[in-house]
Amino acid sequence: MAHGRGNGAGTAVKAKEGRKTFLRLVSYLTRSRGALAVVMVLILVTIASSLAGSYMLRPIINDYIMPGDVPGLVRMLVLLAAVYLAGVAAAAIQYRMLNRIGQRTAARLRMDLFRKMETLPVRYFDTHRHGDLMSRYTNDMDRVTEVLTDNLADMISAALSLVGTFVLMLVISPLLTLAMFLVVPLMLLFARLIARRSRKYFTAQQGTLGDVNGYIEEMISGQKVVKVFGHERQADEGFGVLNGELNAKARKAQLYSGMMMPVMQNLNTLNFVVVTIVGALLAIYRGFDVGGLAAFLQYSRQFGRPITDIASLYNNIQAAIAGAERIFQVMDERSEAPDVPHAVRMDTARGDICMKDVCFSYEPGKPVLKHVSLHVRPGERIGLVGATGAGKTTILNMLPRFYDISSGEITLDGVPLERIVRDDLRGLLAIVLQDTHLFTGTVADNIRFGNLDATDDDIVRAAKLTSAHSFIKRLPHGYDTMLENDGENLSQGQRQLLNIARAAVADPSVLLLDEATSNIDTRSEMLIQRGLDKLMEGRTSFVIAHRLSTVRTLDRILVLEHGEIIEEGSHAELMARRGYYYRLYRNQFE
Repeated sequence: MAHGRGNGAGTAVKAKEGRKTFLRLVSYLTRSRGALAVVMVLILVTIASSLAGSYMLRPIINDYIMPGDVPGLVRMLVLLAAVYLAGVAAAAIQYRMLNRIGQRTAARLRMDLFRKMETLPVRYFDTHRHGDLMSRYTNDMDRVTEVLTDNLADMISAALSLVGTFVLMLVISPLLTLAMFLVVPLMLLFARLIARRSRKYFTAQQGTLGDVNGYIEEMISGQKVVKVFGHERQADEGFGVLNGELNAKARKAQLYSGMMMPVMQNLNTLNFVVVTIVGALLAIYRGFDVGGLAAFLQYSRQFGRPITDIASLYNNIQAAIAGAERIFQVMDERSEAPDVPHAVRMDTARGDICMKDVCFSYEPGKPVLKHVSLHVRPGERIGLVGATGAGKTTILNMLPRFYDISSGEITLDGVPLERIVRDDLRGLLAIVLQDTHLFTGTVADNIRFGNLDATDDDIVRAAKLTSAHSFIKRLPHGYDTMLENDGENLSQGQRQLLNIARAAVADPSVLLLDEATSNIDTRSEMLIQRGLDKLMEGRTSFVIAHRLSTVRTLDRILVLEHGEIIEEGSHAELMARRGYYYRLYRNQFE
């Protein structure tokens, strides 16, 4: 399948979309309302412990240290230690629970993404790069998970701490609070400016990372082609361009993100100096108590830290939102159209297929099928031949409704395909593609994929029918041999034999073979052809083949050119006409 580019991979998130995505993420969190309520209580306990501990400095200094009350000082220090220990315990439980909630939420998000992917039409996978899709499961999901398990709670804690600190500073000294706010507007201004720039580059970074992963996936899967044509240097240069783009965007994102902490710390230090000078003057000339000054200075330190934390975490959250939006882009894609109301259930079929004036285009204005009409009787075996791009595979894609026709009608046993329950329709068909695909699992598991209810005896019969049994028995563990990485320990022909056995065990009413023997050597082709002949007995079958030897014995052969049927008949009839098929056959065998 073609690996097209995803749309808008590197575009920046608009503020409106950012808020929408953030709220959508929060909605996933709120599914754990009970646990979140407990976490909020623990956050409040942690904040209250920190604020109370700082405020206790005032009475400790004024009432015990200044008068020299040692026993009272010891009692207060024990109480202070208890307050801080309560905060430490609450924080420990809080982060443990948050990690569990975050991982559970991320698991739900991954599950929803995968479920959505299983509902997407074939067209989506034909037009999006597989590596970019994988990036959404890995890099983007990791960003989101990090925020859900840690950063979001830290931001909430910092915001609540900021409010609590401000209130207690007002209680201690409104005048000192006013003096402190001479520097705070500067901190907020710089935080906003830096966060805005870093958000832009974090979003672009996530999109470019998807492009890089897509390119890597293509190069790994096509490495043999790269090597046989000696394109290593060009592949390296192509990766260098993408890697350079990622490096530039990541460097800018990290630059602005890295500026946040030192700028905030320096402004916080300036704020501390201003408060210290004003507080000292108040203590000297206005009789402000030393304990109150010590407590206020502690709060001024604490007040700057949440602002710095919020600004720093904001960057992480923006990066996560950029990743979440890419995830939600997939989840918001249009799924396959649902079955029409009162769709027909069909457990069995005779295999009578009729195409009436069918037109289809993958892209508007570029027709692939042009007014195709044909009638295939039950059990009839049809061969489709013609040049590449003539529309042979497209016809096969129409039958299981991988793509829906643009106009016209296709019926199965007189029922239009769109009126048949889609799962039932596909259950009546079996397709063997030119490109093989085997899943991680045993040989038996891969054959059983065609019919999950098949018994071991059914699997063996299907393998014998398609001439796969003999080579399977020679494998180290026979049918229990594990296959990994698309069956790389098997030859291409053996992989195709397993795919054909998978179709055989499905026991379909209609069989679709798209170059099923193209990867089989001549000797194996003779063996498998006998199996295919048995498999096609009594079944309506469509066979696409460039090797015309595989269609000679079929009941009828359709010759396609530019999306139209230009010749039709048996092998003997077409040869007698001395038309397109005749010339094609002579060119192939003489």
